[in-house]
Amino acid sequence: MEQRQFGDTDLVASAVGFGTWEMSTTMYGHIDVGEAARAVNAAIDRGITLFDTAEVYGPYHSEELLADALGARRNEIVLVTKVGFEYDDRPGVVGLNSTREHIIERTEGCLRRLKTDVIDLMLIHWPDHDTPLEETMEGLERLKQDGKIRHYGVSNFNIDMMQECEQYGHLAANQVGYHMFDRRMEHRVLPWCLANGVGYMAYGSLAFGLLTGAFTGDTEFDEGDWRRGGMAFELPLFQREQFLKEIEVTRRLVELADGYGKSVAQLAIAWVLDHPAVSCALVGMRNEQELEENVAATDWKLTDEIRNGINDIFREVGVETHQNTAQALYAVRATGRSRD
Repeated sequence: MEQRQFGDTDLVASAVGFGTWEMSTTMYGHIDVGEAARAVNAAIDRGITLFDTAEVYGPYHSEELLADALGARRNEIVLVTKVGFEYDDRPGVVGLNSTREHIIERTEGCLRRLKTDVIDLMLIHWPDHDTPLEETMEGLERLKQDGKIRHYGVSNFNIDMMQECEQYGHLAANQVGYHMFDRRMEHRVLPWCLANGVGYMAYGSLAFGLLTGAFTGDTEFDEGDWRRGGMAFELPLFQREQFLKEIEVTRRLVELADGYGKSVAQLAIAWVLDHPAVSCALVGMRNEQELEENVAATDWKLTDEIRNGINDIFREVGVETHQNTAQALYAVRATGRSRD
């Protein structure tokens, strides 16, 4: 497995990361928890060293399941989690909160659920527009000084936000969506991260299942599956008309990949890793079969012919790649936290 450096830090991890949003058990429909746990150990055996989770996945389910699956192998991997939400007693999310005291308090919960003494990379999950970034960075620096985290970064932050953060410390990473159907970060955020020594963690590498070839025009998502709502981070990826076009794009991408003896999922992962700013492509893996397929993608280096073939398919089917709507992503959580 290829290992990549995160920006100009000393953090190094596998190019493919094990994303655990699907292990939340409440947000992605039904999963076999035992099978997912076996995939975690198989992933380590295959050279995957980065595992990404968040306290909000569930909430809490993903961190707990991952900790149980890792067991004594915790020190073999780079462990990433995220804080920045505020909860009620259900527990349910009531808003964002990245105040110094809150992220320090929530990190203690992450450490407990993950059964570890230190988080290798702690991220602020979404921008909290009610809290000065200086205060948030002070909290992250305190956690680092106290030995609770080794590195810190952000998720879903734009360039202005990252530039302000850099006044008070150095970000190891920014985790933002990036896949063939969503190229909003391609012309500004990705180049900025590359130029400023900030690692880029790409989530949604398989477009939340679209680029696996598993969907058809008759696909319906289970109750509780977030994709059922039609929108994916401000893009209408799962709305009917758009969805049918994407299914056709994927069908043609399957044919393209097959011509090289690869799967469409491997093509999608290789495409993400092709960008020089990307430190890690995060991929959900529910079982060992998916794991084996995803790991093989790191050995495939795309050529200009393949890249042009991909773009030709999008153009001919008439599917937008959303290259010029970057600001929409950052409006998703703009309301901040509850002030009750």
